[in-house]
Amino acid sequence: MQLLVLAKQPVAGRVKTRLCPPLTPEQAAQVAAAALEDTLEVLRQVPASRRILVLDGTYEAAGFEVQPQRGGPMPERLAAAFDDVDPAQPALLVGMDTPQLTVALLREALDRLGEHDAVLGLAPDGGWWALGLQRPDGALLRDVPTSQDDTGALQLAALCAGGRSPHLLPELRDVDTADDARAVAALAPYGRFGRLVGELLG
Repeated sequence: MQLLVLAKQPVAGRVKTRLCPPLTPEQAAQVAAAALEDTLEVLRQVPASRRILVLDGTYEAAGFEVQPQRGGPMPERLAAAFDDVDPAQPALLVGMDTPQLTVALLREALDRLGEHDAVLGLAPDGGWWALGLQRPDGALLRDVPTSQDDTGALQLAALCAGGRSPHLLPELRDVDTADDARAVAALAPYGRFGRLVGELLG
C-alpha cells in the first residue's frame, strides 16, 4: 500500500488565508503546520510500502519520500500524484486539511480499499478528503474541477465513468475557516492542531 499526503509548505500568506482574520498570516501558517504534522503522524502508524509527501514547496518529513507537486492547476497535480506512484500497488491519498483523521479511520479506509477498486471520502463543503485506487490512474482525476461545491460529486461520477465502483468513507470536515478550525479542534483536542487552535481561537 502506498500512502500519499498532498500538502503545501506552511508559509505565512500562502496557506490558510481564510483564517485571517481573526488569525494573523503567521498564526494561520502555524495552524497549517500543526494540521500537516498531525496528519503525517497518523500515516506513520499504519504499515505501508511507501509514504509520500506530495509537496508544493519544501518541508522535511521523517519517514516520508518528498515528491514535488507537478502540473499546473490542482486537477493536474492530483492526477500527477497518482501517475507518479507504482501502478501495480494500491494508493491512498489524503490532504493536510483534516487533522481529525485517526489511525482507526485510516485503517478502515485501507481495509475498504482492499475490498473495493476505489474509495472516496467526501467532505461537507462538497469536496473530498481521501481518494484511494486499487489501480492508480491519474486520468480518473485530471478533468475533475476542484474547489467547487460539487467537486466530490463530480469525482465520484468520474470514478464510476472510469469503470470503478467506489466505496464511500465517512465524511470529514476540511479546515478552511475559523469556524471549521474550532469544530475540528473539538474533535481532536489533544493533537498539535487541537492544542494550537485552542490557544489561538479558544
